[in-house]
Amino acid sequence: MASSLRTLVAKIIKIGSLTVRGPSGEETFGRGGGRTVTIRFTDTQAEEELAADPALKLGELYMEGRLLIDEGDIYEFLALVKDNTLSEGLTFGMVWRGLLRIGASLFRNRVPINHNRRNVAHHYDLDGRLFSLFLDQDWQYSCAYFNPPGITLDEAQLAKKRHIAAKLMPEPGQRVLEIGSGWGGMALYLAETSGVDVTGITLSEEQLKVSRQRVENRGLHGKVRFQLQDYRTLKPEVTFDRIVSVGMFEHVGRTNYANFFRKVNEVLAEDGVMILHSIGQPTIPYVTNPFIEKYIFPGGYIPALSEVLPHIEKAGLLVSDLEILPMHYAHTLRHWRERFLARKAEVLALYDERFFRMWEFYLAGSEMAFTHENFFIFQVQLKKKRDAVPHHRDYIGKREAALRSFEQARAPLDQIAV
Repeated sequence: MASSLRTLVAKIIKIGSLTVRGPSGEETFGRGGGRTVTIRFTDTQAEEELAADPALKLGELYMEGRLLIDEGDIYEFLALVKDNTLSEGLTFGMVWRGLLRIGASLFRNRVPINHNRRNVAHHYDLDGRLFSLFLDQDWQYSCAYFNPPGITLDEAQLAKKRHIAAKLMPEPGQRVLEIGSGWGGMALYLAETSGVDVTGITLSEEQLKVSRQRVENRGLHGKVRFQLQDYRTLKPEVTFDRIVSVGMFEHVGRTNYANFFRKVNEVLAEDGVMILHSIGQPTIPYVTNPFIEKYIFPGGYIPALSEVLPHIEKAGLLVSDLEILPMHYAHTLRHWRERFLARKAEVLALYDERFFRMWEFYLAGSEMAFTHENFFIFQVQLKKKRDAVPHHRDYIGKREAALRSFEQARAPLDQIAV
């Protein structure tokens, strides 16, 4: 008798070819004409677990080595499934588990508990040597900007900083706040290219140590400072001419959007400008993928724009520019995944096989979200006053050109110590 999983696969896979191997035998599904993937289960129970709860169990089974890829790779498998419609394959079990997760998420949102620092530490306080294996030289752990197409990862991350800085329009002597400062690359770039005074705040102790050391290495003491601080504790009497936040908003959480933008309004100068760079989804998800929530980014949530913009308006802020970058993160994640896989031996010297497979699944699944689920990056420019920014977009290209010229004379980046 066919397993529940194979019955489900027969309903889903029409385009391409999926071969399923396991203790109960081998079967091939699909009419061809697309991707060709072969998966193998090491035990019969694994098939039943996957059929019952694919949203969580697919990642767990792959991480545990109970689901193996004999032909193709985990990204190709995920993409093959997404190449086919899933609506016909939904079972009652999948539906009720999904509803339960949404209900649990809504309950947590109504009774929020502050685990921000713990959630950040879970991911960002991992051994720094891990990130050195797949990130660019500046350790930019957010979407790069592949303009023009075909440039390297390092070039694209530099282009991202340049593009954001051009929209931010910093002027010498201005005070800049970076919310979620990572390993310090954006703050250092702004200080050196624009002559601004930068304060970066983070909740990661490991990132804080690296950032502060980079300030000393670059001779920017007194011009750039990093603090272990939650944005909610910023004092309203201290204001900033510019605020930038790149790849941090995904950790704010749905129930905190109103507080986030109210705080921005409090600390942004009257003629100030903010750039917010975040991942977005095409529709309201209500809940985070259970594997990502459990193992990668606890407390994380990727919003739809329709969830964000009302809170910007209610906070009294004006949207002066909104740019959607639909595929740049897919390219970024492809670079990261290929570099991560190429350094497998070094990853295994830091962590075990289970960790390696968990992160491979995370990177592949994230890439697939942009290639197949219409995820995107949005960059929102915010202001308080109408005339805080030009009434056209020509200034962005002109400022990028000026920054590009300055970069030619900028001292080369030092190797980050790990």
